[in-house]
This record gives sequence, C-alpha cells and structure tokens, in this order.
Amino acid sequence: MLDSCKLKSACNLPFICNKKINTAGTSNAEVPFADPGMYQLDITLRRGQSLAARDRGGTSDPYVKFKIGGKEVFRSKIIHKNLNPVWEEKACILVDHLREPLYIKVFDYDFGLQDDFMGSAFLDLTQLELNRPTDVTLTLKDPHYPDHDLGIILLSVILTPKEGESRDVTMLMRKSWKRSSKFQTQSLRLSDLHRKSHLWRGIVSITLIEGRDLKAMDSNGLSDPYVKFRLGHQKYKSKIMPKTLNPQWREQFDFHLYEERGGIIDITAWDKDAGKRDDFIGRCQVDLSALSREQTHKLELQLEEGEGHLVLLVTLTASATVSISDLSINSLEDQKEREEILKRYSPLRIFHNLKDVGFLQVKVIRAEGLMAADVTGKSDPFCVVELNNDRLLTHTVYKNLNPEWNKVFTFNIKDIHSVLEVTVYDEDRDRSADFLGKVAIPLLSIQNGEQKAYVLKNKQLTGPTKGVIYLEIDVIFNAVKASLRTLIPKEQKYIEEENRLSKQLLLRNFIRMKRCVMVLVNAAYYVNSCFDWDSPPRSLAAFVVVEDMLEDEEEEDDKDDKDSEKKGFINKIYAIQEVCVSVQNILDEVASFGERIKNTFNWTVPFLSWLAIIALCVFTVILYCIPLRYIVLVWGINKFTKKLRSPYAIDNNELLDFLSRVPSDVQVVQYQELKPDPSHSPYKRKKNNLG
Repeated sequence: MLDSCKLKSACNLPFICNKKINTAGTSNAEVPFADPGMYQLDITLRRGQSLAARDRGGTSDPYVKFKIGGKEVFRSKIIHKNLNPVWEEKACILVDHLREPLYIKVFDYDFGLQDDFMGSAFLDLTQLELNRPTDVTLTLKDPHYPDHDLGIILLSVILTPKEGESRDVTMLMRKSWKRSSKFQTQSLRLSDLHRKSHLWRGIVSITLIEGRDLKAMDSNGLSDPYVKFRLGHQKYKSKIMPKTLNPQWREQFDFHLYEERGGIIDITAWDKDAGKRDDFIGRCQVDLSALSREQTHKLELQLEEGEGHLVLLVTLTASATVSISDLSINSLEDQKEREEILKRYSPLRIFHNLKDVGFLQVKVIRAEGLMAADVTGKSDPFCVVELNNDRLLTHTVYKNLNPEWNKVFTFNIKDIHSVLEVTVYDEDRDRSADFLGKVAIPLLSIQNGEQKAYVLKNKQLTGPTKGVIYLEIDVIFNAVKASLRTLIPKEQKYIEEENRLSKQLLLRNFIRMKRCVMVLVNAAYYVNSCFDWDSPPRSLAAFVVVEDMLEDEEEEDDKDDKDSEKKGFINKIYAIQEVCVSVQNILDEVASFGERIKNTFNWTVPFLSWLAIIALCVFTVILYCIPLRYIVLVWGINKFTKKLRSPYAIDNNELLDFLSRVPSDVQVVQYQELKPDPSHSPYKRKKNNLG
C-alpha cells in the first residue's frame, strides 16, 4: 500500500495523483528536483481579502482553481456574494517535480454565463521548505491590467517528500488520471483508484422551481430564503429571495452522477440573516435510486425539522442511454413495442388518461460542421433535448466537430402543440458551456421515421449558424385527446430567458403592432364607408379624436416629468428601463394576439384550423337545436359552480387557450426549417461511403 494512503485518509481529503517511479534509485538529497513523483503538497485554502467586485451589486461569487502543468488539480466551493470569502478547504496533491509552479486563479461564478476572471497568482514550489508548514499570502493580478489591485489569497502549505511507492499502484493511478474527463471538476479520492472508470455514470439535472409556505424567521413575519444542495462532494447554492415565504427561484443546474445505483441529494433551506448566522428553515432528501432514468420527475418535498414545501424537477440522464445499434439488434421487439404504443393511443381509448396525449421518440444521430469553440480549432459537443420542462442530455464527444451520439430519448406528450428544442453546446471545464446551435421543431410538423438534417440556428432562432444536426423523430398521438387538451391552459415552462430591453426588438414589436392596428383601422374605414359615402366628415372626426388623444398624452407626460425630477439619476434610469421593457412586452402580446387570429384562418397550422372549423360546425348545430338562452344558462351555471365543484381548478378562457397554441409570425419564423446544403444529405453520404 502507498505511504500516501495515510495522507489524510481519515478525513477523506480530495487529491489528484500523477506519480512516477524513480527506477534509478537516486536519493532525494543528491538530486532534489530530478526524481519525479516524490512530493506531497498539502494545501489549506484559508480565505480571500478585498477581492474584485464583478457583479452589479458590488459583490462577487468567488471560487478558486489550482493548476499544475496546465492541469486543474483542485477547485474550491463557491462563496456567494462575498469579497472577503472564507473557504478553509484542504487538498492534497502529489506532484511529479517542483519545476512546475502552482497556479492559483480566482473566478466569479455567473449561472448560465461565462465566469468572470478575478485575478491570478503562482506559488514557486522550489522556494518551500520541506516538512514545514508555511503561511503564504498571494497578491492577485490581471496580466492585462497589472496596476489593478485585485486583493489577496491566503494559503497554508506543507511540502513533504514521498518515495518507495509500488509501480503497479502508480500505473493504476496513471490510468485513472487518463480516463478522467477534463470536465470532471471534483478531485479524485484514493478509493476511486480501485474503480473501473472515473468517468461519471450520468447527469442529474435539477430545476429548483419554488418554495411554498416556508417558516417565517424574521420579526416581520417573512424570510430571505435560499437553498443548499449536496450530492457527495458536489454542492450548489441558490440565489437569495428577499422577504417572502413563497419564493420563486426558477434555477436550473446539473450534478454529475458517479455511482451506479445513484445517490442521496441532501437539501437544506436557510434564511439569510445579515451580520448574523443564517437561520435553518428545514431539510429534505431525494433518493436518486428510487427515480427512473431518462424521465423528468416533479417532486413536492415536505421540509423536515421545519415548515413548508420545496418544488423541484429532477431528471436522471445516463451517460449511455439506449443506442440506435441496440434498437437495430432488437428490431422485432421494437416493432412489438410500437404496436402496443399505437394501441394505447388508438381512437377507441379516448377517455383513458386524458393527460396522456401521445408518445415522442427522438433519435439524436450526429452533427456535422459544428463551430470550433476551443483554441485548438475543435469543440467538445453535447446535445440537450427539451420538451416543455423535460430535459435530457447526451454524452460529450471530445475534440470533434462532427460528433456521433447515436442516442434515443423518449417523452410522453402532454400537449401536441409543444415544441421540441434541440440545442448543441460545447462543454468547457473552466467556464459555462458555450452555445453552438439550436433548432426548434413543432411536434405537428414532424414527419415520422424520416432522418433529416436540420440546420442549426442562433439563440434567437432568427438565422442560421454553423453546422447541421441529424435527427430521426417519431410522434404517435390521439387526435381527440390532443383536441381536448387544446382548450385548457398550456403547461408553464419554468426555465425561460428573461425579456431584456432591445432597441431592435422594441422596433419590431412596434411594427407588428402597427400592422395589426392598421388591419383594424382599414376594417373600420370599410364598414364606415358602407353607411357614409362622404369622406371629409369621416376624416374630420378621426382628426378630432387623434388630437384629443395627443393632448391627453402630453398632459400625462408633464405629470411624469414633475414626478421624475424628485427621483435620483439611477432610479430614473431603472424606471425608464422598466417602462420600456413593459411597453415592449405589451406590444409583443397585442401583436401576437392579432397574428394568431390571422394565422388561424390562413392555415398556418392545419390541425388547429380544422379544429376551429369543426368547433364552429358543432356550435352551429347546437344553436340550431337548442335555444341560445338555454346555452347561456348552462354556460353561466358551469362558470359559477366551477370553483365549488373543483376548488383547485384553474380558471381559464377556452378561446384564449386555443389561440395560445397558434404560433405568432415571430414563432413561425423561429420554427421555419432551413434548407441544408445538398452535400449534407444522408443519402448522398451513403452513396459516397459505398463508392
């Protein structure tokens, strides 16, 4: 057994091992830096002082990375909203030689964005005394701005010589190091060396949606709650929601799953208390072994030792899901399974589980010609497949612009008007994943069983980006169930990008709104011309109405100007921005409403247009057979007694729910399929291979 097995094994400290054996048997005293694999470096990351502010609120969310020879050997936890963080984390590193310095880099964590650089420093290992604890103070610098003061990092280090290790165990360490993913941010433990592989076995995708009726911890009867998650030695801390007992987080993050059977996620809720120790609200756990894989589970967890609930979405994605090759081997069984699915959604089973509308199978085959995201001219692509709140991931193909995933995912369809989103990312250990391309495919536009090349689009889905992705999609659904589900509210998507003020978006929404208004104005002119053949009075009346509206707007503007003079400059800017965003959103909603009405009648979605025609015909027959007063009476009784019969039912308007399924003109452009280059045809590819 290694001597290094004794190093902190009792406290399970993380370490990275990459040792070599000195076959020449040279002693440490004679050649102190020539013998590789001789030194054990114990590091205690104490704290940081006066670090740089990178967030809007004048704070940062710092974490530290240690590197030797260009390889990351340890990464600290994230300390949120603190410029003087205290880590007190320990790491044990086995180094080959002391020529390579230890690099320390500090970053500000930004969820969903690229982490901001906060400074770096290096420690010359040749200057350390052996077997002696040393306190080190490192001044952080930015190579691009050497004059900037970025604070300091305080460490305690001990350098100890190690020798006499077994060659077999050393080789096992080396194999484990080579097999480990470059994105595996957690340090390896000694017990991990006996596993077959250090690659993670799957991904746990977690969406923290909300909290309900949490315990009040402050004197005002409210709390400032946040949530901590822990899976093994992986941790995540949510943002703080001020002054509420029903917080809405809407945060999504991922954990790597290293155990074959899953694990336990420990969850604790806390109340942020400025200047004091945070108050404990409650705890709960999620047993991953009890959850089925390749499926999104909505969990409502009761907090123990406290009050309230937490609502989560948890998805387990295996690193190797069902592959296309596996399906081809068992084609007979696959055909039988398809027949069973067709029976389940046959027209005869209309009233069996109305919420189960259909079945979706997505085969993510490969991509070609992707964008190079790394400095080496390559990318490390992986694919995310989303249907509403269901989110599944493929494995990562490293150093490749033409990856082959060959993965199959299945979804239960709750709304046939949902849109399948497939996004390709470049996985990066040092930063958030880089966006490479995306496609959005309405389920009703899918041609079953056909392998197609989809041109990847930008984030806004308005134009193409580099690369194509090959998908084969099958949709099976019950048309009657789908029609009935059209008349109830759409499923809320928990993770959506917040609307930001954009000059181009504001102008586009204004033009869309203008078109809708002009249609109504022209219709009004047409109706008016049927009754009044003299146009001057009509024009004069319109002029008077417009003048009155303009005068009213000028008076309101004067009042707003007087009120705004009392506000500070910053508050005025924020107020203007909020008003502009609100106007931008209102224009979008009104324009979308008018465009959806238009697209219902111009057969943009034939399924919805046919549904509208059938509904009108049925309503006409009902009106012919039953007097209108009886219909109104039944409708009124139903509306008034709905809450009594079903207290938790969502009040809705069937017509608005129907229109919400019709795409607006912007969505039509986003869902429009771009034609790929003929050279990307799968049939041409097969011919070339045969030739």
